[in-house]
Amino acid sequence: MKFLFLLFIVIPIVEITILINVGEAIGAWNTVGLVILSAFIGVNMLRYQSLSTLARAQQRANQGEIPGQEMVEGIVLAVGGALLVTPGFVTDVIGFSCLIPFTRQSFAKALLSRFTVIASEQRHSASAHFYSQDPFSEQPRQSRDHSQNVSQGDVIEGEYERKD
Repeated sequence: MKFLFLLFIVIPIVEITILINVGEAIGAWNTVGLVILSAFIGVNMLRYQSLSTLARAQQRANQGEIPGQEMVEGIVLAVGGALLVTPGFVTDVIGFSCLIPFTRQSFAKALLSRFTVIASEQRHSASAHFYSQDPFSEQPRQSRDHSQNVSQGDVIEGEYERKD
C-alpha cells in the first residue's frame, strides 16, 4: 500500500515540482525539449539494449540453459522504457539506470535473488517458472505448480524454443 502511495502520489508531485523549477531556470520550451530529447535517447537505448539482451537469451537457450537472468533483465528494460516515456526527470533517471547494462544487471540479480527458477522441458521446447518469495505479503501464497516442491510465491512463466 505504501508503495502505491509513493508511485501514484509522491512521484508525480516531485516530478511536477522539478519540471516547474527547471522551467523557471531554463524556460518552458527548453524544458519540454529536454523531456522530449530524453525520451528519444531512451527509446533508442532501449532498442539497442533489448536486442543485446535478446541475443544473450537466445545464446543461453541454444546452449540448453535457462535464460533466467536475461528474462528478468527484459522485465527491467520494459520498466525502464515505460519510465523514460513518462514525462519527468526523476523517472528519466530511474529509467536510464534500468537501461545501463551494469545497473540493469544489478537490478536483475537483486530481483532474481528473490525467485526460484524451475525448468521443465518437453520435447523441443522448455518453460521456465519463477517463484517469488514476497516479503511484503502478510500471508504466504500457495504454489500454482502442484508438481513442484515450492511452497509460496507468484509465478512468472516464460517459454523458449530449443533449435538444435
